Amino acid sequence: MATDQGIPVNQDTEFETVIGLEVHAQLLTQSKAFAPVSIAFGNPPNTNITPLCIGHPGTLPVLNENLVRYAIRIGLATSCRIAEKSIFARKNYFYPDLPKGYQISQFETPICYDGHVDITLDDGTIKKIRIKRIHMEEDAGKSIHDQDPHNTLVDLNRAGTPLVEIVTEPDISTPREAYAYLTKIRQLVQYLDICDGNMEEGSLRCDANISIRPVGQKELGTRTELKNMNSFRNVERALTYDTQ
Repeated sequence: MATDQGIPVNQDTEFETVIGLEVHAQLLTQSKAFAPVSIAFGNPPNTNITPLCIGHPGTLPVLNENLVRYAIRIGLATSCRIAEKSIFARKNYFYPDLPKGYQISQFETPICYDGHVDITLDDGTIKKIRIKRIHMEEDAGKSIHDQDPHNTLVDLNRAGTPLVEIVTEPDISTPREAYAYLTKIRQLVQYLDICDGNMEEGSLRCDANISIRPVGQKELGTRTELKNMNSFRNVERALTYDTQ
C-alpha cells in the first residue's frame, strides 16, 4: 500500500512512483492568440468571437506578439533554452467546442525547452524538476453540460485564448512534490504577470501522468493520465488515490 505521500506502493518498497505534469496557463493578453478579439472572462456566451474562432472557411490566423513575449518570459524564468526558430502545427481532432477541427499548437519545435524549476521539499532539501518543453497554443471553447437537461451547450468565448503548456520530465516522485511544483509554477506566472493563476476560472489547469515501476528500473510503467484538475489539493489527492 502507498503512504499518504505516495512513495512506497507496498511494505517492501519494491516499486516507486513516477509523475510528470503538464500545466496549461492562460496568458494575460488583451486579445486572442490569433484573432483581434477580447479574452475577457465572464462575458455573455459567444460574444468574444470572430469568424476565425468559429471556423469559417478562408479565415487566416494572425499571431499575437504578446503570446510569444510571455512564453519567452516564463521560459527564461525556468532557465529554458529559447528556440531561435519556432513553428506552429495543427493538432487535428473533432469536438463540438473546436469548430475549426484543429487546434493551433506546437509539436516538434517548442519555443522553450530544457529548463528546470527548483522546489523545496518538506524536509527543507531542494529538488530540481526538469522542464522538458514550454509551447504556445490556443485554448478550445467550453462545453456546458449542466444548464440544459436535454442538450450540451457550447460557449466559444474561450476558443483561441492564448496558452502556454509547461511540460515536466517525469522527475516528480510523490503527490506532495507535485503540489510543491504546482505552487512554484503559479508563483512564477503571477510574479511575471503573465497569468492570474485562477484555477476556479480555468486560468491554470493541470494534467498529471503517473506510473509505477520497480525501484532501479529506468523504463516507465503503464501510464495513467489525470486531466483538467481544478485545484492543487485535488491534484495531490488524485495522485495519492491512483498510487494506491
